[in-house]
Amino acid sequence: MSTARTTRTGAAHRLAALVEDALGGPLPVRLRAWDGSETGPAEGPVVVVRSRRALRRLLWQPGELGLAQAYVTGELDVDGDLADGLRRMWAATRERRVHPPRLSLTDRARAAGTAVRLGAVGPRPATPASQARLHGGLHTRSRDRAAISHHYDLSNDFYRLLLDETMAYSCGVWTDGFTDADAADAQRAKLELICRKLGLTAGSRLLDIGCGWGSLTLYAAEQHKAQVTAVTLAREQAAHVREQVRERGLEDRVEVVCQDYRDITGGGYDAVSTIEMGEHVGDAEYPAFAAALHRVVRPGGRVLVQQMSRGRDAPGGGAFIEAYIAPDMHMRPLGETVQLLEDAGLEVRHVESLREHYVHTVAAWEHTLEDRWDEFVALVGEETARVWRLYLVGGALAFEQRRMGVDQILSVRPTDQGVSGMPATPGQWYERLDRA
Repeated sequence: MSTARTTRTGAAHRLAALVEDALGGPLPVRLRAWDGSETGPAEGPVVVVRSRRALRRLLWQPGELGLAQAYVTGELDVDGDLADGLRRMWAATRERRVHPPRLSLTDRARAAGTAVRLGAVGPRPATPASQARLHGGLHTRSRDRAAISHHYDLSNDFYRLLLDETMAYSCGVWTDGFTDADAADAQRAKLELICRKLGLTAGSRLLDIGCGWGSLTLYAAEQHKAQVTAVTLAREQAAHVREQVRERGLEDRVEVVCQDYRDITGGGYDAVSTIEMGEHVGDAEYPAFAAALHRVVRPGGRVLVQQMSRGRDAPGGGAFIEAYIAPDMHMRPLGETVQLLEDAGLEVRHVESLREHYVHTVAAWEHTLEDRWDEFVALVGEETARVWRLYLVGGALAFEQRRMGVDQILSVRPTDQGVSGMPATPGQWYERLDRA
């Protein structure tokens, strides 16, 4: 058989015909199969199907999760710019050039025959080791603890390698218009902005729910002399914050508590912060979470929620992120979160979108991952490193395309007389923020 004939009838062409039938449109990216055959657009990234096992995964697990499983195991790869490849796929979907038609029985039979000829039929491949395996009722204490552990207890060494010196694992504030700022500067500006919005002064009592690796806790205690109670479910995080408290001599200002937010007792805090923790609370549980925020803050005290959002019909995190990164995560439209906070008795006073800021924040993390790829692989293995590559590239794209958002929501618990204690205008919050 000639080379030209092999190319025309190779696995890539058979697979492309199958994919185009299913999608109802042309391939938006080039396709290369395990036998060396290629088809599709000549320019741009190339999706490489390295083995038949990738196709078998899609037969058993169609859609985003099956594709993600094939990618993290290396059975499917992208030769070229991964972000460009994902962007082209989303563009094809958005512009309705690619849409799933209703397949007839004949279409399904033809697809099954092609799968057999490609050698894709067989037993279900094992689930990748990096995929979360949770048990028990949704958002029970034990399941929430396991979900947090899956993501945040990966290892402190991993996050030290990925993040900047602030160890802030949330959206930064890029005060220079996204031109030449350092990632650590963007995080410090974010921390200072939060402290200003909360009105922290020396001796202010701050409750930091979901404190992460203590970036806000430590900053508020050092720079604003606040008395901070830091709460986290992740043991690795609690150990890191306690170590930093000892090293910085902040034992008299910071208390670190490893517990569920539902177990927080006491109240009368001047300020409460919860930075990108509310996404892990759960939909049905959020009203009780909002009520807890109202309960623990004193009348006249402020609450700042920084939280990711999604549109009513947007895919948000999607099956991959929920299976590999943040199990049981729930996002909702911004307006619904505002309503839930106000239903709990808080008065929302200021809302600020940081969506574009997250594009640059996540891109900085992804650049670090690529620049130090061999170190990450040595630390956590190639499969987990590939999970994070897909997560960071896809996450930046979701914020870029407004499929996900992130907002700072500042609210206050008014006094019985309706006094908020808020400034008439918030302009001073932003003065010289780039010097923080």
